[in-house]
Amino acid sequence: MIAIVDYGLGNLFSVAKAFEMLGAEARITGSPDEIRRADRVVLPGVGAFGDGMDHLRANGLDAALHDAVIRDQKPFLGICLGLQLLADVGEEYGEHRGLGWIPGRVRKLNVESVGLKVPHIGWNDVAVSRENPLFRGLKANADFYFVHSYMLDCAEPINVVATASYGEAVTAAILRGNIFATQFHPEKSQDNGLKLLENFIAWTPSATVC
Repeated sequence: MIAIVDYGLGNLFSVAKAFEMLGAEARITGSPDEIRRADRVVLPGVGAFGDGMDHLRANGLDAALHDAVIRDQKPFLGICLGLQLLADVGEEYGEHRGLGWIPGRVRKLNVESVGLKVPHIGWNDVAVSRENPLFRGLKANADFYFVHSYMLDCAEPINVVATASYGEAVTAAILRGNIFATQFHPEKSQDNGLKLLENFIAWTPSATVC
């Protein structure tokens, strides 16, 4: 069973629908126990970093995620805000402590000086910088759908497996052990997004890093 974490933020039903289209059993849940029992865990999210962390902590979901993903090493997928919350710190509306699974900081896109708008909304090509099973079967520079104003600056570049260009190099996907996350929205990215989710369903992480 795939647990889609419900913490009050995010387009949970479109994520669940995408997994349903692939024939996977996915359940939207805010239950810490269900998250711990799940075979795989998905953390979607749309909204502010501080609000996201507050919601996770208030409902004991941060501890459940730690148990499932860090202790038990279950395959994990973060989407959009669900990627950003993995960082040490987020800078949105002040500094906020994140889950701390991926060393780095989440900061605002620095693109307005070159005439680009924030948020970054729409389709963008994604360049895979390190071969990995999550992008298997996708064409080089496949496009995905983005909606975000902030991005993760990884302190350890090896964790970045894909980037997009939007006035600067944007972290599009990260991979560390059993932790995979995308800044873009696979559930809104049509065939390319469904292929990536299909790869996540079949993924068996090969190494424990955390």
